[in-house]
Amino acid sequence: MPRTDAVAPARTTAADAAGGRPRLTLLLASLGFFLITLDILIVNLALTQIGVELGGGTAGRQWVIDGYTLTFAVLLLFAGNLSDRIGAKRSFGCGILLFLVASIGCALAPSLGLLIAARVVQGAGAAIMLPASMALIREAFPDARQRTHALGIWAVGGAVAGAVGPLVGGALTTVDWRLVFGINLPVCVVMLVLLAFVAHSPKRPTPFDWAGQAVSIVALTALMYGLITGGDQGFGQPSVILSLVVAVAGIAAFLVLQSRVRHPMMPLQLFRYSGMRIALVDGFVFMVGNFGSVFVVSLYLQQHLGLSPLLAGLVFLPSAAFSITGNIISGTLANRYGARLPIVLGFALMAAGFVGLLLAAPAGSPILTGAFLIFTGTGGSVAMPPVTSVVLASVPAERAGTASAVFNTFRQVGGAVAIAVFGAFIANTDTFIRGMQLSFAIAAIALLAAGLVGLRIRTGSHH
Repeated sequence: MPRTDAVAPARTTAADAAGGRPRLTLLLASLGFFLITLDILIVNLALTQIGVELGGGTAGRQWVIDGYTLTFAVLLLFAGNLSDRIGAKRSFGCGILLFLVASIGCALAPSLGLLIAARVVQGAGAAIMLPASMALIREAFPDARQRTHALGIWAVGGAVAGAVGPLVGGALTTVDWRLVFGINLPVCVVMLVLLAFVAHSPKRPTPFDWAGQAVSIVALTALMYGLITGGDQGFGQPSVILSLVVAVAGIAAFLVLQSRVRHPMMPLQLFRYSGMRIALVDGFVFMVGNFGSVFVVSLYLQQHLGLSPLLAGLVFLPSAAFSITGNIISGTLANRYGARLPIVLGFALMAAGFVGLLLAAPAGSPILTGAFLIFTGTGGSVAMPPVTSVVLASVPAERAGTASAVFNTFRQVGGAVAIAVFGAFIANTDTFIRGMQLSFAIAAIALLAAGLVGLRIRTGSHH
């Protein structure tokens, strides 16, 4: 008995020294992940009103989304390094402040160009917050079992934001689309207050691949510009051709750099593990379906069917409810049958949902649209948790952090590509339905392919 009493305070002291008040730190980190995810999806229901007030056409609306997601994607690996260099607490604080200032800029933006610029800054703030939030949890929960439970709670923040984002966006846009960004302000202030009670984080000077970071930014920005502008103005435009050439050359140069530099930001050795390769494909395709469906359906409901932002948001509500249930079912299926079954089942459900959306598009029925969105929402929530677990199980423990960052980068790039490509298909109002059906056909085929790839997942680690 004396031994137990002696050990318990020591554990508490270790946790306090590592991360201050563990539960408060978990609340703070979860709020951060909630906010990051919310601002990816909440804006979709405001796009129509933004276009009415600020102009810009389909291409402008695409950049409102991709300005955020693209910046988020290309800076994730840098942000992880920054968190190590200056400490997770300071890095998280910098991310909150950047996000706060950018949200004010978005809410007050007098033109579409300034709104997109503020969204870029907002994406940078989100990128800085994400790895720092995970690092804060690691520091606050030194015990592995407690940390696993804490990370599960942290992940719920993102899942809830993803589920309610369209509905909240529709409700706020009904009053004023600028509230979609204004809602971030009180949340950021609360987070800054909570951060003051978190203990200081250790600094770990680590080398960084600056050349790889610069080349990746150029390559991905050129790719998005080429796809979005090409869909809007035609792929024969000299600026579009040049942009796509720069993108291809940039991607090739990035791969060469990663194979030669001493400390690559994306170690090519990660691709030796089959589980990692499968997870990257599945994560990319999932985001194509997830981001693509919310973006296209939001415009379909408002521009083509004439629904108000609030009613359009309500169409997403059943999908949101089922996606929360899907996350719970996913864990049960994975524990009982392994990762392969929920991944394959989830992608099959998503593909079925997109086939239904494709067939229902000419009918113009919000009820049918909402019903088929249930399949896409449920399928994604069933598939993605085990895909994430495959990432961690496939690589050695010392590469888990880098592997997670690479995985999340692929996911965000998938979402950005979907917005760019699907936006090009629906840019012409006269052929909107045909472009919508083409988008959903591509998504369904890609999801079926991802499900088939998931069949190759093997049990065990480091494959």
